[in-house]
Amino acid sequence: MSIVKENSKRSYNTSVKYFSFTALMANNPSQLLPSELIDRCIGSKIWVIMKGDKELVGTLRGFDVYVNMVLEDVTEYEITTEGRRITKLDQILLNGNNIAILVPGGSPDAE
Repeated sequence: MSIVKENSKRSYNTSVKYFSFTALMANNPSQLLPSELIDRCIGSKIWVIMKGDKELVGTLRGFDVYVNMVLEDVTEYEITTEGRRITKLDQILLNGNNIAILVPGGSPDAE
């Protein structure tokens, strides 16, 4: 019987912690969820650093819950043994599994 009570207390405590966190987020407009930040970038330049040796800079057109992205006017930078290879692409669908970092506003050296 006491095990059931402990488990229910843990559930209650977890719920209270979660509620407190969400209440804090709702009352603090300076706090953004990651998906909200990405949503604010739609229509803007974004710099995507991939897990491999690739970086992309393009205009974000959309994304889903898996952070798969549609980018337009894309410049792809790939680091190779010969140096940096640059490829221009009109539109791409990017798999979110390979993304390491997203930087709103484009890369520092973008035109």
